[in-house]
Amino acid sequence: MRKTEAGVTPVVEAWATYRTSSAADWAPGRLLRAKGDSRVSVVLPARNEEATVGAIVSTIRQHLMDRVALVDELIVVDSRSTDQTARVARAAGAEVVSQDEMTSGLPRLTGKGDALWAGLAAAEGDVVAFVDADLRDFRSHFVVGLLGPLLTDPSVDFVKGFYHRPLVGAASVEADGGGRVTELMARPLLNLFWPELAGFVQPLAGEYAGRRDVLEQVPFVSGYGVETAMLIDLLDLVGLDALAQVDLGERTHRHQDTAALGRMSAQIMLTAWSRLQRRGWASPGTAPAALLTQFRRGGSDALPALEREIVVSDVSVEERPPLAQLRHRIPRRRVAAA
Repeated sequence: MRKTEAGVTPVVEAWATYRTSSAADWAPGRLLRAKGDSRVSVVLPARNEEATVGAIVSTIRQHLMDRVALVDELIVVDSRSTDQTARVARAAGAEVVSQDEMTSGLPRLTGKGDALWAGLAAAEGDVVAFVDADLRDFRSHFVVGLLGPLLTDPSVDFVKGFYHRPLVGAASVEADGGGRVTELMARPLLNLFWPELAGFVQPLAGEYAGRRDVLEQVPFVSGYGVETAMLIDLLDLVGLDALAQVDLGERTHRHQDTAALGRMSAQIMLTAWSRLQRRGWASPGTAPAALLTQFRRGGSDALPALEREIVVSDVSVEERPPLAQLRHRIPRRRVAAA
């Protein structure tokens, strides 16, 4: 059987051409003039990131607040850290807020998505940029690139970063091997069910920015499905043409083991399932099992026949409703983390 040659759809090709830029395209001085009276906030969700958060905060403060007043507010959300993340971030010049204090009175949720939601609630900027707190060799162009399309084009509501992600192994470095969950789970899912999003190079990237009034209208998934849910929900809310992406160069951060990637993938699958249900593409009133069984070699509880320990993880995801629906319940005052 002869396979037909396939190509990218005209819609995706046009979007990727029109809505893709590079961080090198944007100069801080130009963006400062373009921003006018708008306020810009940068939010870093951080859980036990004392080794990296200080350098990121210092870089943003030095280059984008003190040298050029492009960023007006720099917030680190302490997501129940047990190390010195809060102290290091504050010493480097960030305002530190506690995830739990910002969501006080609401159901307790866990995971990155809830920290992002708390950061959005704490921030006061008209444009809010999110940056992961585990980046190494961080440079200010990460933030500048995300802000470029938003500050210069009023038709853009959301910008997603993409980059080369080297996978550093014991004996070698794979130049683009860091996006394993993207290639094995997120990209196939999006291409199958939301093909309009196929042009995003890295849909799971942790660096992105958006207009506050738009971000406040979408829910935030509590776990690792937050980036997948955000893209899908924003596509439904504002349409593909209001979304953009920017090349940020190279991103270096720590990598998780295969078992952890499996749990991340399961949460992304559950997140996609909930969106399929909302569209009527999955059976209403049903839910997939949220327990993931994995196997670990050895261990004190290893079963003799398997020579492996059975490990069961709860990979269920919950959602914070859109912030706009709960704004009246969120404290306006700043809450410093201890």
